[in-house]
Amino acid sequence: MHYPTALLFLILVSGAQAFRICAFNAQRLTLAKVAREQVMDTLVRILARCDIMVLQEVVDSSGSAIPLLLRELNRFDASGPYSTLSSPQLGRSTYVETYVYFYRGAGGEGPGVHGSPRSLGLAVLPSLVLVPLHTTPKAVEKELNALYHVFLEVSQQWQSKDVILLGDFNADCASLTKKRLDKLELRTEPGFHWVIADGEDTTVRASTHCAYDRIVLHGERCRSLLHTAAAFDFPTTFQLTEEEALNISDHYPVEVELKLSQAHSVQPLSLTVLLLLSLLSPQLCPAA
Repeated sequence: MHYPTALLFLILVSGAQAFRICAFNAQRLTLAKVAREQVMDTLVRILARCDIMVLQEVVDSSGSAIPLLLRELNRFDASGPYSTLSSPQLGRSTYVETYVYFYRGAGGEGPGVHGSPRSLGLAVLPSLVLVPLHTTPKAVEKELNALYHVFLEVSQQWQSKDVILLGDFNADCASLTKKRLDKLELRTEPGFHWVIADGEDTTVRASTHCAYDRIVLHGERCRSLLHTAAAFDFPTTFQLTEEEALNISDHYPVEVELKLSQAHSVQPLSLTVLLLLSLLSPQLCPAA
């Protein structure tokens, strides 16, 4: 198995009391989609809630959708500036997608790239590893068990037990029964805390109630900082009809908020995040 592509970021959270990390299946995000005014407006307001957001199902072949979305986000929210970091194209056969991180700087300064984790080590603490995954519905169990072994590799590689696994796991309903879910290594091995609960609805349609999208925490320090975790019901918050919301996505974003005031009494807080962009094992190449 190859190690994931990674970059080390130093994110300065000046005076912040909490840090929100989000994941969102944006359902086939293209330039034509973000060019629609209501879609752009809603996406920008969703992104502005988060200090780090990983967007999944970015399938824009033009390469223009993310720069346009980033420009509008920075116009909307002066607390940034925001920047982006994109994975290579991931997927099987003819279907490929890109994961894109949007992340907020602090005090007018964005995160700085400080080199590879291998050359830097973990000189700045606390450290936190983010591992995104979008599973294919036909191989959910196999890919989530493979994700456990990716966790073992990256936690050893970067000497950090504080890890957040997040994304559209398809971990419910017809894609993964409760019986099969409870047999996953991410459930049977100790130390994993599924903060988006099995009964949570992460879908927009009123006709479905499935916890497809998940966030899983590992590590005592990470768990000690947990403040809240939930799916974000953007149609209700932004007063959208179901039809209008489905123009954005058929998924809710999921988010976890870490209470930074518990970590340090001195501000600004330095939070080191290893953003793991692409899981290069063939078992973990995401598909639709």
